[in-house]
Amino acid sequence: MKGIGSNIMKTLVPGAVITCADNSGAYTFRMIHLIGKGGGGRHGKLAAAGIGDIISASVRKGTSAYLKKPVRVVIIRQKASIRRANGMRIKFEDNAGIMVNEENLPVGTEVKGAMAREVVERFVKVAGVAARIV
Repeated sequence: MKGIGSNIMKTLVPGAVITCADNSGAYTFRMIHLIGKGGGGRHGKLAAAGIGDIISASVRKGTSAYLKKPVRVVIIRQKASIRRANGMRIKFEDNAGIMVNEENLPVGTEVKGAMAREVVERFVKVAGVAARIV
């Protein structure tokens, strides 16, 4: 997994509700924990996620195949602003993610809405299903 050159504020903590932005059959996720980053770093601090991170989440609304089951999700949009290397700041209107499998390949075949460029830099295969890259 490649690093990101932007300064991303990690604002999504366990329990956060995230919109599903693909056509996999899920509508909303609830974050369980962050995958691959360890703990929160300080005693009692929650491990937070941001754009480009993989989280474990449960499907709260959607088809019965995924309902109340843990899935892997990549965060593609967040409400908090991101500072890019060229100094530009960008933020989206919602927190959204797409479902991926164990090999980090997308489960759905298309993404609704825009996707951050930082996600495409880290996960190249996800760019194939993106409608717009900002």
